Amino acid sequence: MNRDWTGAAAAFDDPAPPVAMEVTGLSVEIRTPTGSARVVRDVGFSVRAGQTLALLGESGCGKSMTAQAIVGLLDPVADVVGGRVLLEGRDVLAMSPAERRRIAGPGIGVVFQDALTALNPVYTVGSQLAEPFRIHEKLSRRAATEKAIELMERVGIPEPRSRAKAYPHQFSGGMRQRLLIAMAVALRPAVLLADEPTTALDVTVQAQIMELLAELRRERRMALVLITHDLAVVAEQADQVAVMYAGSVIERGPVAEVFGNPLHPYTRGLLNSVPADAARGTRLLSIEGSPPQATSIPSGCAFRTRCPLARQRCADEAPPLVTTEPGRVSACHYWKELADA
Repeated sequence: MNRDWTGAAAAFDDPAPPVAMEVTGLSVEIRTPTGSARVVRDVGFSVRAGQTLALLGESGCGKSMTAQAIVGLLDPVADVVGGRVLLEGRDVLAMSPAERRRIAGPGIGVVFQDALTALNPVYTVGSQLAEPFRIHEKLSRRAATEKAIELMERVGIPEPRSRAKAYPHQFSGGMRQRLLIAMAVALRPAVLLADEPTTALDVTVQAQIMELLAELRRERRMALVLITHDLAVVAEQADQVAVMYAGSVIERGPVAEVFGNPLHPYTRGLLNSVPADAARGTRLLSIEGSPPQATSIPSGCAFRTRCPLARQRCADEAPPLVTTEPGRVSACHYWKELADA
């Protein structure tokens, strides 16, 4: 590997901040006309207070489904069939619906991909931002509105007092995303899940949104789970990365180490596909083929049909997720070959 990925975010000043959320063995199935399909397969990761973990992978690899399972927003055709999600030591999946509603805000905040559909078009943004304070903190309408205006100012909305009376369609895409972030962090959650938070925004606005998330994470010591397929964002913003493929985590570790020396062929293929050093007229590298459908995942290693290292063992045996060195894991039979390459 000849790219410099040392721009990855440094860890929080505290060398060992507490674990804010730990996911172990998370599995999700969806019901289809031809039977059930496992779309999230034994996923595990943890994220510490004040740090960022990125879930990285191509579209359809299970990143968003993992987030939806954590926060209890799965579609009716999907069910969590195994695993635990410990939020500051409490298993979210074992909570009653009422308990989960109580932690929605102070426990876990969510930033969705499309701010226009996430915001209610018939209510002013000020009333929507004030609602968490009225529900969870029992503030009066006036006090909650003042809190909402303070939040709007904090996330960079100009003239917040007058703009609080406006409706979502009266804001630009970038401003709507700032409003959605404000709603997600209003009650100072322990963990913030951001699912492709810069989708459909131009490059300049993307950078501003990511910087806002980083500032809020640092000042509030939130744990941030960032769902993305953007390698540059991961390199710049994350401390840890969990690479997903076909519903499973296939590599996990510190960003600088994983990007500097990937120990799974899929991770290496993703990094090689970035045209950082491409010259005009040269062929761009890519991973051949497409991710498998959840209903037709190959036997053995799910990546073997696209993998340049694939051998008979890969078809016969599913590679376990093994510790390759302290703090790093990989699900490849031949990770040592990659380490020595």
